[in-house]
Amino acid sequence: MTTNNKNIPRSTLIWVLCFLFTLSIAYYQRKTGPSHTIRGKITFAQEAIKYKLIRTHGGDDDALIEIAVKDTTIKAKCKFRRRKAGDDWTIKEMFHDGTNLVASLPHQPPAGKIEYFIILNKGDQEVVLTEDPVIIRFKGAVPSLILIIHIALIFLAMLFSTRTGIEAIYKGKNTYKFTLITLILFFVGALIFGPIIQKYAFNDYWTGWPFGGDLTDNKGLIAFIFWLIAFIVMSRNRNNRTWVIVAAIVFVLTFLIPHSALGSEYDYSSGEVKTGRSK
Repeated sequence: MTTNNKNIPRSTLIWVLCFLFTLSIAYYQRKTGPSHTIRGKITFAQEAIKYKLIRTHGGDDDALIEIAVKDTTIKAKCKFRRRKAGDDWTIKEMFHDGTNLVASLPHQPPAGKIEYFIILNKGDQEVVLTEDPVIIRFKGAVPSLILIIHIALIFLAMLFSTRTGIEAIYKGKNTYKFTLITLILFFVGALIFGPIIQKYAFNDYWTGWPFGGDLTDNKGLIAFIFWLIAFIVMSRNRNNRTWVIVAAIVFVLTFLIPHSALGSEYDYSSGEVKTGRSK
């Protein structure tokens, strides 16, 4: 079937709309959650300063905090402490490398967190970049290829989930096939590559139900269960599309939950990694 005016196949238009919807969900996921970078801009000592304050760091090295400041007479301090460890605040002078004011936060065990402030000063002028402390969580290094494959599969699953839901609503002939593709993409992306990434990052394959309260693991499990039910129902009766529509809706709802919410956190008192914490 084609549209009346531009002779573009309707299926192509639907795929384009699904792709744009998937991009919007990807953008939302990138901009929300406790690990996205805090960005801002202030004017201080007659200089417009844009800053990016990181909230996640992977690897075995210290985390570098860099603020682009041209005026070398502007000084800065980094005030930090380990989160929920009972520490006093440590204040470290930042140094200017010619382009940025730089400070390093000491490496922490996987899921360990540090909270920090950045304070700019010049003469008797002083400003704190954020009202509340920025919380950064440390993790192990995840190989880039594994991370890319994981992300690609997850958002391909979102693309096909949306397309499958629309196909089911209009009783299209490809509903069963798209359901199977969605199920496979999400299973491999979330339940195979997801735990692999979790192992690299936090030294544990699975921190969701029944072992923990990691919301990312749990929402992935819920979405998979709904798509598995939809596939089983469709396998028995190709005309029963209700569960497919429900699964597509649930999938979107799980993606509206910010990534890494209620994630793993290192407990400095016990030396264990716990899950289900809000920040």
